[in-house]
Amino acid sequence: MNIIGIAGWKNCGKTTLATTLIRELANRGFTVNSIKHAHHGVDVDQPGTDSYRHREAGAREVILAGGQRFAIMHELRGADEPTLEELLARLGPCDWVVIEGFKAHPHPKIEVHRQECSRAPRHLEDSSVIAVATDYASDFSGPCFALNDVAGIADFILEHRALAGDT
Repeated sequence: MNIIGIAGWKNCGKTTLATTLIRELANRGFTVNSIKHAHHGVDVDQPGTDSYRHREAGAREVILAGGQRFAIMHELRGADEPTLEELLARLGPCDWVVIEGFKAHPHPKIEVHRQECSRAPRHLEDSSVIAVATDYASDFSGPCFALNDVAGIADFILEHRALAGDT
């Protein structure tokens, strides 16, 4: 599977680029999975539901399954947060994985940076950034794309799979 990360500072457009890139790759016939890292507590289940009650009772994993999708909720119960490699190993087969976040991990990334962002671009200190998507003339030495040039970004990662991660 090929992996490409979308990284950047908060409110710079990571999710917008990740979702439009997923859509672009899927529209081109690729099977795409994604991993989204959150720095805050996250819960996809709601208090009072049966699956929530199963977890509260002590189940380490609960699968909530229905006719359209299923979700696996895994309680860490004091264990360390899983590594990106561990999460990738849990995904089903696919052509591409688009990873949003995990900015400290050394997988290949496209950095999203806006002119209005008060923080310096990550590519200045992160050698795993292979391209930049921005709304200004960046000084990045590699490929730079307009934030909305999703087709160009998709072409780039497809043409340069060796730059993107292949696990």
